[in-house]
Amino acid sequence: MPELEKAFLELESGERLPCLYNPETLSVGRRNNWVSNPMPGKGVPTLQYAGAGGGWMRMDLRFDTTVDGTPVTKHTGKILKLMEVDPNLPGTDLERNNARPPTVTFHWGDLHSFRAVVSDIRLSFTYFSSGGVPLRAEIQLELRQYESSDALGPQNPTSGTPKPSRVHRVQPGETLDRISARYYGDATQWRRLAQANNVEDPLALHPGDLLDIPRES
Repeated sequence: MPELEKAFLELESGERLPCLYNPETLSVGRRNNWVSNPMPGKGVPTLQYAGAGGGWMRMDLRFDTTVDGTPVTKHTGKILKLMEVDPNLPGTDLERNNARPPTVTFHWGDLHSFRAVVSDIRLSFTYFSSGGVPLRAEIQLELRQYESSDALGPQNPTSGTPKPSRVHRVQPGETLDRISARYYGDATQWRRLAQANNVEDPLALHPGDLLDIPRES
C-alpha cells in the first residue's frame, strides 16, 4: 500500500507543523461583495458589484498523545501561537506598530491552500489523565486568504498561480548545503539558494539572516 500522505501547515518561516491526524473534511469558500441602494416606494434594486472578497478554508484537527502521555498542549500550543504577532517577520517595525502574525499554507499531498492567516481557532480538550494532564484535543481552524490568488477550490487552490517562495531564518551552524538538503532533499542545490540570495560565500552565513527559498518548478 502507498504511504499515507500527512497534512501539515507550512509557516512563513518555512517551519512545518504536522497534523497528527488528517482532517476528515475540508470546507472551502469565497464571497463577493454586492451592494444595493433601496429607495422608498421602489421595488427591488439592482445589485452593484463592490469587489471581491477573500477565500476561506475550515477544517477540524485532532491531536492525541495518550500513547506517550505527554501533554497534548505541546502540539496545540503551536497552533494557538499562529494568532500571535511575530516580531521576527521581515518588515516588522514595532516602533511604528507595523507587525502581524505569520502567514500559513495548508498542504496535503497534491492539495495546497492559498497563502492564508489563521482567523479563528476553537480548541476543546476532550480527554485528561488521572492527574489532569490534557491528552486529547480538537481544534476547529479557519484560514482566511491573505493575498490575491487566481484559483480557489478543493482540488488545488493554488493551481495556475506562481509558486511563492519560502523564507528561512538561518540558525547557528547552518550552511547552504544543509539548508538545500532540508528543502530540496539535495545538498547540491545550494547554488540555487546562493543565486537567489546573492550569496558570494556559502560558508559565511550569519545566524538570523533571512534566505529566500524558491520553490521547485
